Amino acid sequence: MAQKELILTYEGLKKLENELEKLKTVRRREVAERIKTAREFGDLSENAEYDEAKNEQAFIEGRIAELEHKLKNAKVIDEDDIGTDIVSIGSTVKVKDDGLDEVFTYHIVSSAEADPMDDKISNESPVGAALISKKVGDKIIIDVPDGNVIMEIIEISK
Repeated sequence: MAQKELILTYEGLKKLENELEKLKTVRRREVAERIKTAREFGDLSENAEYDEAKNEQAFIEGRIAELEHKLKNAKVIDEDDIGTDIVSIGSTVKVKDDGLDEVFTYHIVSSAEADPMDDKISNESPVGAALISKKVGDKIIIDVPDGNVIMEIIEISK
């Protein structure tokens, strides 16, 4: 089965690499120490601290495997390849919401980097997918749970 390529910005790649490094060096050591301490309490069959530490260890190892898989299949976007003529991953887009008469700025990123609280939306989200490949002046209709939203692209930048 072919692996799905993960498109990342350089910033997104660094974020994943830093998280992986912290999990491998700091968090693994911390949880191993917690397991060692919990073992000293005696009977492991009734040791909640031991069970909790083992569950955390399993979570950390799963996250390490997930991050290694993502990084193995990552393709980093060269910022020089991000144009300002059409919306693509890595673009920053200003849109005007016709219904609210407000302007919003979104940075289009991959799903691995999405952070709506920081205005980073996935290219796979309804808004992100609708914006991809569009140009300044284009109006797009986005189907959202509350109905349809009409947005006009007013600026594309890197």
